[in-house]
Amino acid sequence: MQLSTRGRYAVMAMAELARREAAQPHGRPVALADIAAAQHLSPPYLEQLFCKLRRAGLLRAMRGPGGGYRLARPAHAVTIAQIVLAAEEELRTTLCHASPGCPAATPEARCLTHDLWDALGSRIRDFLEQVTLADVIHGRLAAPAETRVAAE
Repeated sequence: MQLSTRGRYAVMAMAELARREAAQPHGRPVALADIAAAQHLSPPYLEQLFCKLRRAGLLRAMRGPGGGYRLARPAHAVTIAQIVLAAEEELRTTLCHASPGCPAATPEARCLTHDLWDALGSRIRDFLEQVTLADVIHGRLAAPAETRVAAE
């Protein structure tokens, strides 16, 4: 799966926003500069990310004094996949795509490991679609099976 820094930073920033909102549910909007400072991101870069997230309906912007950002939906209703897709615009799991000029355009021309990476990408997408911002900020991610077995 190809997940650029843009997708990772979008998730980090949204998690920071969700964490701050959870700490003061009816408080004022969170300033972009506060999120940028907490996540060590440049404010102009974060503004570009938030523009995409706002267009995707994941954020609301409040202008003026005391303005900032709020989640458009509760943290439990926003999946990590939605954030990544809004920032990345696609989740690519293989280097080749079924399009004109691509070897994968015909099944017999695919690389030998194409189906392996495609299946892995599907599982990653499925996982990201099941994890919400609330899961992230409350530490409710399932441990890998090996870790659970070793701990028992």
